[in-house]
Amino acid sequence: MAVLGLGHIGYFVKDLAVMKDFWGGFMGMTLTKCNDGAAFFSADPEAVDHEIAIMLGRPDADDDHLIQQISLRVESLDNVRDFKRRAMAKGYPIDRLVTHASAIGLYFRDPEGNRVETFWLTGLRSWAMIGVPIDIDRPDAEVMADVHRVWDVSRRVEMGVTPRGELEEAMRQLRGDGRRAVATV
Repeated sequence: MAVLGLGHIGYFVKDLAVMKDFWGGFMGMTLTKCNDGAAFFSADPEAVDHEIAIMLGRPDADDDHLIQQISLRVESLDNVRDFKRRAMAKGYPIDRLVTHASAIGLYFRDPEGNRVETFWLTGLRSWAMIGVPIDIDRPDAEVMADVHRVWDVSRRVEMGVTPRGELEEAMRQLRGDGRRAVATV
């Protein structure tokens, strides 16, 4: 089984405000998702919610550790399950498996430790920058019930707006760990 194509690329930046201006102002892309530590941009938000993801985390301009992850789109939830099974069989470390409401993503490491994501688009639009752990080793209906539970909250997030107050707290509760919702591409 092969991936369908490149979904997006994420990389670390030192100055989020400067880089948001670069991608939004200079490059003319639309800011679609953001929080205090990350921003996502799309050339066509109606077609895809992000193609570029930038995250705070680059210690200095000379640090060559830029790539945060390379994300590849797959055709179905069963494809994500298959990548999980095969990654485990190969011994590739799995970082996490989450729903973003708009997608279900499996994050794992390649043989040299680079982060790779395979994701399936659920068909639900969400501008929230959220990743909630999900067990995909259950029937599709149960998995999608969990996705819809996350979407019921995340769909209230406006494009390009960092959620605050009650909405931010509701997203935090979905994560179940009390931390701020973090960038999860």
